Amino acid sequence: MKVDVLLGLQWGDEGKGKVVDVLTPRYNVVARFQGGPNAGHTLEFEGKKFVLRSIPSGVFQHGQINIIGNGVVLDPILFKEEAEDLEKNGVELKKILKISKKAHLIMPTHRLLDKANEALKGKSKIGTTGKGIGPTYTDKISRNGLRIGDIFNNFDEKYSVAKNRHVTLLKALGADADVSAIEGKWLEGIEYLKEFDIIDSEYVVNRYLKEGKSILCEGAQGSLLDVDFGSYPFVTSSNTVCAGACTGLGVAPRKIGEVFGIFKAYCTRVGSGPFPTELFDETGAQIRKIGHEYGAVTGRERRCGWIDLVALRYTIMLNGVTQLIMMKSDVLDGFDTVKACNSYIVDGKATSDFPFSIDAKIEPVYTEMPGWKTDMTKFKSESEFPKEFKDYIKFLEAQLEVPITIVSVGPDREQTILRK
Repeated sequence: MKVDVLLGLQWGDEGKGKVVDVLTPRYNVVARFQGGPNAGHTLEFEGKKFVLRSIPSGVFQHGQINIIGNGVVLDPILFKEEAEDLEKNGVELKKILKISKKAHLIMPTHRLLDKANEALKGKSKIGTTGKGIGPTYTDKISRNGLRIGDIFNNFDEKYSVAKNRHVTLLKALGADADVSAIEGKWLEGIEYLKEFDIIDSEYVVNRYLKEGKSILCEGAQGSLLDVDFGSYPFVTSSNTVCAGACTGLGVAPRKIGEVFGIFKAYCTRVGSGPFPTELFDETGAQIRKIGHEYGAVTGRERRCGWIDLVALRYTIMLNGVTQLIMMKSDVLDGFDTVKACNSYIVDGKATSDFPFSIDAKIEPVYTEMPGWKTDMTKFKSESEFPKEFKDYIKFLEAQLEVPITIVSVGPDREQTILRK
């Protein structure tokens, strides 16, 4: 058996949570492989709306096993709040959720360090959510991290050493080092974590594969936020590309099967950083309004623009995408014309490659197509698509050289059309 991987191809917020929920019935296991509670995966069904931040999006289906992998960073306070909310809504989480011993813990002082580091950047702020993600990954890489498995082994001493180190750093930065307001809740979250099945996830995942179980690996954020290949330094702190599933779950590269790449029919970005196709006019505002483009975790306005095929070809290449999934097609239902950026002009020269530095000097070159001017939100099959929308899909497939197998025409799980 091989694992399948599902990830975002843009700057996040592509709709991964909904697609994981839709695909989960095909799988025995859903495993999250990176990121932290800065990633909000939104799911809507049966008139209810849920936002998952750390817990995999497969928990709502048929009792499948869900795993939080070693590549994830976990905040016990936010995890407890999220888990208890799910349990109140009838999800028997303790029966289906397993958590890796090697996942790193976000400490209260990590939040303070995140805010202090962001403040030091001044006008160069990245736009972090302030959840402590970056400092936690920094501690992981510098070998100073605190892992979930540590809560069963001399935890008080390990926590004290890590906390004191952070306090010293915060004082050196002239920043607030007082975590007394939330430390009690954090320690309650640590005790709550002990009620779950804490596992050696790399062994468990590979054992499942040997047993013939099907596994879907769920990524967070988007490929253009990858710490190595994204629009650095305006990126997240983990590897959001397909390779992150190998390091975030302990899966060998040869065990990767299908790679589902998710993208919006247009493009959005939250926070700072370059965005070549960003729209600053009424069209951008209209896309934001129709698409309800506000961060699921932060509530911040998302910057909106036309679809960027240069960037998509880049992330498709990096991930080895085998199937494309297009989200929020319905948001463009009312436009007379839709545009797609097919190349860039960089320093006066045309290119179809994603450059090392994407800044204000980039001029997007667009292909314009007629809009479909049709409400597709009630459609149940591909046969109902208007000709203009079919032409849009055909154009994208020709440019991206990968089939679009799923099209979303609304936020509900029922508003998902599987193409033949």
